Amino acid sequence: MSEQKIEDCISRILIRDAQKNALEFVSYLRTNEMLFERGGGYWADKFYWYVKCKNEIVCFILIGSEEKPEEKSDSWVVWSDDSDSDWFKDFPLDENMIKTAWKNVDICVKCGSCSQQGRRKTILGREFDNVCGTTMRFDDPDVDTLECMKKIFLARKKDIIKNL
Repeated sequence: MSEQKIEDCISRILIRDAQKNALEFVSYLRTNEMLFERGGGYWADKFYWYVKCKNEIVCFILIGSEEKPEEKSDSWVVWSDDSDSDWFKDFPLDENMIKTAWKNVDICVKCGSCSQQGRRKTILGREFDNVCGTTMRFDDPDVDTLECMKKIFLARKKDIIKNL
């Protein structure tokens, strides 16, 4: 597949609210000085991006279907990296955002993509079993979930900068 900007892919593949929400999210990330790198390996023929700050992963984005990448869709997914409650010590979330984060904890389904095979983690004060290496997974996020995602990934950026 040829190289292209994530915005071009979103405009070509996503439809309806998915397109609007994804473009808003990507714009927010770019405004906050995050960079987009097209995925390789297994992800090379899909519309998958690493989002980075200071060469550290902030999140991952998949546009459209993993199985049929060229097909019009209202599906997109955003994963966190191996997020940690420490991210939020200096960047607290309100109760609604915490509940949204908990609702989107990525429980390992043994797909083979991570070497962790699920583990016990404390996420924003609550214990979870069998958590994937990508701690949170946001499928087709709505406007309210987008607001939570923005805060989570801004907290990640601040954590990266703090630990340089």
